[in-house]
Amino acid sequence: MVEVIEVKTRKQRKEFVEYPLRIYQGNEYFVPPLYGEEMAMFTDKNIYTKTCKSAFFLAVRDGVTVGRIQGIIQNQFNELKGTRQARFTRFDCEENAETAKALFAAVENWAKSEGMNEIVGPLGYSDMEREGLLIEGFEYLATFEEQYNYPYYAGLIEGCGYEKDIDWLEWRLFSLKVDDERFQRLFDRAMKKYNLHIAGEKLGKAAFIKKYAKGIFRCIDECYGHLYGVVPYTPEMQKQMIDQFMLILSRKYIVAIADENDEVVAFGLCLPGIGKALQKSGGRLTPAGLVRLLKAVKKPETVDFALVGILPKYRNSGLSVFMMLILRDMFADPNLKYMETNLCLETNYNIQAVWKHFENIQHKRRRSYKKQLD
Repeated sequence: MVEVIEVKTRKQRKEFVEYPLRIYQGNEYFVPPLYGEEMAMFTDKNIYTKTCKSAFFLAVRDGVTVGRIQGIIQNQFNELKGTRQARFTRFDCEENAETAKALFAAVENWAKSEGMNEIVGPLGYSDMEREGLLIEGFEYLATFEEQYNYPYYAGLIEGCGYEKDIDWLEWRLFSLKVDDERFQRLFDRAMKKYNLHIAGEKLGKAAFIKKYAKGIFRCIDECYGHLYGVVPYTPEMQKQMIDQFMLILSRKYIVAIADENDEVVAFGLCLPGIGKALQKSGGRLTPAGLVRLLKAVKKPETVDFALVGILPKYRNSGLSVFMMLILRDMFADPNLKYMETNLCLETNYNIQAVWKHFENIQHKRRRSYKKQLD
């Protein structure tokens, strides 16, 4: 018989973090998160403890862990949207319907006890966390930013009464189909017309982030604020995100455009593909693991497209082609094999139109589920 226990002790927290490392051991497509960051989630170092409520559960049979799940109440989101919504995330489970039902019953009962009337997921504290259940593309390596899961997960979740809320699509890009000179002319014309410039061209990574991070987050909030599950980034949240990604950020993959007052009006951010570097160490930054990670950051074979944003007032200016120019320049690197787009909402036809300019395959699909709580 399966018993579900709420995570309270340090031993249980460690078990919560390490369980997926065991069930995916030897899986060539699974990429672990950073172990230290997952453990820090339970402490005051996790800034979301100030704005969210969380509960963590383990499913145990005969003393052996057979599943886990986390529940989140994102108070920021609920206040902004006027909802009473809970989220589930970090769901991992053996292929057993009884176990899945016990885990979801625990997180749903917790959500109802907190006054929530619906639950969605997989969604994290913010859209910068891993989100969406993989339902297509199981034969491709996961990126560091997104979670891998076994194909049977969808059946377990749907068997608990969950239905599709929305899907995300992902592409693998190989190169620009045609290096059209018109793209460069449109970009140059927009830059001149609006008196714009490339921000901080001579600045190193730390100096660039110190000077332009606030402007980039302002763009993120304005460009992404209306999208699914998104919450605005407080100064504390911004700092946490920078601290978490600082080690793997590469200056050559961060581009920003600024106006005459040096205020950011557009940006593009990619991350070196570090998935394979993290697999051997299980996400732990051991000395050998750190060496592999830094090598992947310095000379990546793949790149993950993270974010792009253009303030609304500039979207019809011709500036929108700058993203294609950024990616074109990245593909000039002979070591780069391909680029992963990560998640794009299935309804985001504008970004899908951009990918058509590249040799590509649409290879993954992820889903967020929803359930009404009685």
